[in-house]
Amino acid sequence: DVSQRYGSQLIWMIFAFIIAFVILLLDGNFFTSFAIPIYGLLMLILVAVLLFGVTVNGATSWFEIGRVKIQPAEFAKFATVLALAKYLSMPNIRIKEFKTKVIATTIIAIPALLILMQNDTGSTLTYVAFIFLLYREGLSGNILFLGVLAILVFVLTLVFGATSMILFGFIIFLLLYAATKYDLKITVFTTLAIISFLIFNTYFEIKDSFIFFGITLILFSIFLFIFTNKKLKDKGSHYLGIFIFVVSCAYIYSIDFAFNKVLKEHQRTRITVLLGEEDQLIKQIKTLEFKMNEETFSQEQKLVIKTDLKTKKESLKELQQGNGWNIKQSLIAIGSGGFTGKGFLQGTQTKFNFVPEQSTDFIFCTIGEEWGFLGTSFVILLYMALFLRIIFIAEKQRSTFSRIYGYGVASIL
Repeated sequence: DVSQRYGSQLIWMIFAFIIAFVILLLDGNFFTSFAIPIYGLLMLILVAVLLFGVTVNGATSWFEIGRVKIQPAEFAKFATVLALAKYLSMPNIRIKEFKTKVIATTIIAIPALLILMQNDTGSTLTYVAFIFLLYREGLSGNILFLGVLAILVFVLTLVFGATSMILFGFIIFLLLYAATKYDLKITVFTTLAIISFLIFNTYFEIKDSFIFFGITLILFSIFLFIFTNKKLKDKGSHYLGIFIFVVSCAYIYSIDFAFNKVLKEHQRTRITVLLGEEDQLIKQIKTLEFKMNEETFSQEQKLVIKTDLKTKKESLKELQQGNGWNIKQSLIAIGSGGFTGKGFLQGTQTKFNFVPEQSTDFIFCTIGEEWGFLGTSFVILLYMALFLRIIFIAEKQRSTFSRIYGYGVASIL
């Protein structure tokens, strides 16, 4: 019954086996020879889907042929891996060279940007995983570390805010600068000055604009000191430190734009709920309700508090009944499975459709509720075994092209 999910999936599985069989019959040199043409063709198709594709769930990333929908972005991943494998396996290509890094990054960035233009952020993020492929081929571990650090800063900025992160980064910058460039006395003085400022800010809540003005003034003073001090040696490292801090500030401010303009609403909600947005709103509501009962506030102040309280309650209600509801129900489904699960087809959260998109975004909920901790652990172990098996096979390849392609598939998974 192709009208049912299992029927359509069975047909796709049959097609997949046929395609796999055809690929096995092809000579291995076919993919080496046609890697770049395949990549170019898929890039043209990605452009075509922007012009002629249909929109599904807000993403214009599908071609509709009768009752069949095809998403070229999935095939573009395969084409990108082929192109990377072809380029990096060419003679005299070294990933440590700047030119090689630029070309490899461009090969990855073109499909990623085209897919981002389709409003499919989830598929775009998949291309970030290719950094592991590049790392295997000799990319510096420092770049991988910077990538992890960028993700950490992204999350911390969402939790604490851009101003707090910049202030925290500036404190670290001053301490490191004082400790490495000057003596212990200046380091101690800088530390005491920073602690005094933080205590003052806690009680008087200095406005962000004043904080930014102060940071800019101090940075400009440090720059003038370096520029005018003729006795100072190794000025390049001083300028580099200031440059790194300024770039970091620009990145922190770009996080707000990326979070609100690039990510979709349901993706933003999943992140904020995971970071405790619902709990934070509940605490804020309780605090405002407590203030409403305080006699120290004037009527005008209470009116402002009442308006703020109403807004917070509306936000909480919208969160609990919107995308926050989906995440909450999915967690309930997984948690209710316990250690061994409720049994095959015995899930209540999933079978009564409390959890949406059970065959795609929230597919793990069905496994968690029906098979519990044991079932989910088994699935994760199977996935890890598949991942390690692909890497093991890739390492055994004599051909550089085949090895890189194997790591590309592992990166996508």
